[in-house]
Formats: sequence, C-alpha cells, structure tokens
Amino acid sequence: MLFAALLCSAAARAASEEVRYYPVPEGAGPHDVAPAPDGSVWYTAQGQGALGRLDPETGAVEHVTFGDGSAPHGVIVGPDGAAWVTDGGLNAIVRVDPETEAVKAFPLPDGHDYANLNTGSFDKDGRLWFTGQNGIYGRLDPATGKVDVWDAPRGRGPYGITTTPSGEVYYASLAGNHIARIDLSTGEASPIDPPTADQGARRVWSDSKGRIWVSEWNAGQVSVFDPAANDWQSWKLPGDGPQAYAVYVDEKDKVWLTDFSANAIVRFDPETETFSSFPSDRDNADVRQLNGRSGEVWGAESGTDRLVVIKTESSS
Repeated sequence: MLFAALLCSAAARAASEEVRYYPVPEGAGPHDVAPAPDGSVWYTAQGQGALGRLDPETGAVEHVTFGDGSAPHGVIVGPDGAAWVTDGGLNAIVRVDPETEAVKAFPLPDGHDYANLNTGSFDKDGRLWFTGQNGIYGRLDPATGKVDVWDAPRGRGPYGITTTPSGEVYYASLAGNHIARIDLSTGEASPIDPPTADQGARRVWSDSKGRIWVSEWNAGQVSVFDPAANDWQSWKLPGDGPQAYAVYVDEKDKVWLTDFSANAIVRFDPETETFSSFPSDRDNADVRQLNGRSGEVWGAESGTDRLVVIKTESSS
C-alpha cells in the first residue's frame, strides 16, 4: 500500500535544527522507528498489524501486513540488514527481509502465552535479546531459530533494552522500577536499583562510554548509570509534571527524550546539563520511541499518525 505523504516543516526552539513531519496512513498508530541503511525508515504500525516503510525522499509509505491478531511494538535493524519486530499480538519475533519483504515469525515457546513483547537489541554475537512486560525477557538466535525465555527476577515490567559498545545488555523494568544487567552466558538478570524510588524506568540507551541512560516515566527524570563507577546521576526534565517516555543517545552522546506532558521531544546535553525543547505542532503527539542515525533523530507520533525527524547540526 502506497501513501503519498505531504511533507511539513516546523521551527524548533533550537534554531540550528530542522523538524520535519511525515504523515502515515490514518489509524496506523506508529509506535517504534528504525532508520535503515538504505535511507528508508521502518516503523511499527501497531494500529494496523503491519510494519511500515517510509521513503523520506518522496514521502511514500508502504505497509507489510503481519496477519490477524498482530500488534507490533518494537522494531530494530539487525546485523543482517533486516527489520526485526517484537509483536505482542502474535507473541512472536518477526523478521522482514529488506529486499523481498518476506515475513518470518519466531513464536515464543509453549508456556509463555501473551508475554506482551516490547523491544529488542542485538548482542555482539548476533543474538536478539527482547523484553515482555508480563514478566519475561528472552533471546533469539537467528542462526538456529531457537528462542529462549526467562522469567524476570522481579516479575512484571521489562520494557526497554540496550546493548553497550562492549557488548553488555541491560533492560529497564517499568513496573519493577529498576534496570537489570543480563549475563549473556547464563541468561541470568541482575537488578540494579536507581536512587529514586518508584521512578518507572521505561526505556534505556547506552552512550559511547557504556553508560546506561534511563527515561523515568513516573519521576519525569532522565538518569544515567555508570557501570564502571557503579553510580547514578539524575536530572528532572523542565516544566510542570514531566513524563519521560523514550530515550535515545546520538553519535555525539547527546541524550534525546520524549516528554508526554510537554508534548515535546527534549534534548539533554550532559556536558552543560541543559535541556532544549522541540514541541510538536499538534496536540497529543505521544512520541513513544526515538531512534536515529548520524545527523538525524527519528520518532513516531502515535497520536497523530506521523513520523518526525529532527535534523541535527551534524547533518548540515
């Protein structure tokens, strides 16, 4: 299905950046995004049980449907160049070939019905680690197709997940109010508690130094855990009642977040400890995830059926 997208631009508070919006089909409910090596951008069309693909040059959009019951949540690009999707409705990991758009599903093992799959991240050995909010995390080996699942040590909550440059894997537990480090050999997860109680750690992203940045939904904070020093730092987002949903760290180690309360994407500079805000030009944008490539930060406005990109200084 092709959708001729009308491109819109909006001014941001930081004058050196350009914000551009790309409409996607009404009802798509885009959730997560993943810029692809060929310049296109994948997104999960959660409202339509499909994976979308945007061509930013033309605005054209194509959907690959996954069938009845599909509710895709997360999408990332794997080492093989394919799109890998965590589909909560199908209770499966789904691979979409970038050339043929062929779909292959890897269901979770018996006994793990409706894990509420959320997000995934590849380790250095090419294995996909993933989370499920109903209290599991797991691993798929694409070489064999084998899927392993573990019960999270504190039950419900695993949500965001990230891999550090050295290859360590961490996940965030929204309901459990912690992050956890996974032992890649045994699969055992070890919880790490942030200093703020009941903070609602939602998503995580590693910077180039292997520090783990955390968006804290309940506390309205961004926090960072330094494994080398075993310490934490936290900063409150600006404004009244912030709600930090997504977090992404760009190639310059600038930290990007989404704030539902402010209806904005927010950039945090760890060097100056200052924030810059990029509010949406429409109400209730609800940007649920951020991802990027050099010079670009992408998000999915689930509330407006649009993708948004912020062109940063390094892209000019």
